[in-house]
Amino acid sequence: MNQIIRIGMDTSKHIFQLHGVDASEQVVLRKRLTRKAMLEFFTKLPPTVIAIEACGAAHHLARELGRLGHTVKLIAPQLVKPYVPRNKNDGRDAEGLCEASSRPRMRYVPVKTAEQQAALMLLGVREQLVGRRTQLSNTIRGHAAEFGLTEAKGLDKLAAFLAAIERDERVPVLARELFVMLARQYDQVQTELKAIEAKLRAWHRADATSRRLAQIPGVGPVTAAALVMKAPDPHAFRSGRLFAAWLGLTPKDHSTAGKTRLGKITRAGDERLRQLLVVGATAVVKQATGKRRRGSRWLLDLLQRKTPKQAAVALANKTARIAWKLMATGEDYDRARFDAKSDAEVAAAA
Repeated sequence: MNQIIRIGMDTSKHIFQLHGVDASEQVVLRKRLTRKAMLEFFTKLPPTVIAIEACGAAHHLARELGRLGHTVKLIAPQLVKPYVPRNKNDGRDAEGLCEASSRPRMRYVPVKTAEQQAALMLLGVREQLVGRRTQLSNTIRGHAAEFGLTEAKGLDKLAAFLAAIERDERVPVLARELFVMLARQYDQVQTELKAIEAKLRAWHRADATSRRLAQIPGVGPVTAAALVMKAPDPHAFRSGRLFAAWLGLTPKDHSTAGKTRLGKITRAGDERLRQLLVVGATAVVKQATGKRRRGSRWLLDLLQRKTPKQAAVALANKTARIAWKLMATGEDYDRARFDAKSDAEVAAAA
């Protein structure tokens, strides 16, 4: 067999399909292996480049194969799809991975360490618990409304609402027992959520980059930690605009024949990270549109021309660029400097 220079590997829980080529790009390997056989195969194989789709357990496989001396490249699924021929199957997927990894301009997903994935679990578990808390809150309010009991919005009002339901003799005994059960579940979720958020705050305080990012208006500990955990190496982007484009906060470009056509934001990249930035920017916009009208001149001028929602997305874009600058240079956030720059942009546009 000729020397294999590159292998595309389609992965699943138990079956792994391999497609390898030599230096002349001729196919020299087509093999279907079980998980155990796959590891034994790569243990005996001389170091080579292995392309894997960035999906579930891909980072674990990349770490395991990296220990064997191989160079593992993770590729986002949407970047592999154009190289997969018609009539999709495991063999064609592996062939598409092998072909995609040969492209000089291909972008790769950095392999995460076990510690980085453990930190990401904090965000995932917290998001799941917040969703469960919202679900329980809505369930309680929905069932209570069937008995003519309502309460104002807000999680802080739910405990008193449940206590009132428990004392209300108009509610049947069976329903009150079920409300007590829901209340126990809600209290348990609240306790677990507080524990997770304490761990997340401790992680945030221990990370210097996360603390610096939290200085940006609209960026709290959760958003700062998410930026550090989820964003790739900032030096992989030439500018803050490219970082904002990676987050999906730049307009879609559908220009042709010299005519520029820009649409809505692309919504590419990490959905949760983009959501956190937009929610934080919405809070800043809310302050700017309040009675005190607190905000930079750039934002106040923007709000005169755009709706609050559009201004929030634009501010999220600006926040992402500032975050990239702080991560790439190691600088601290200087509010006076960025406000002055914003005012200069407003003056130049006037």
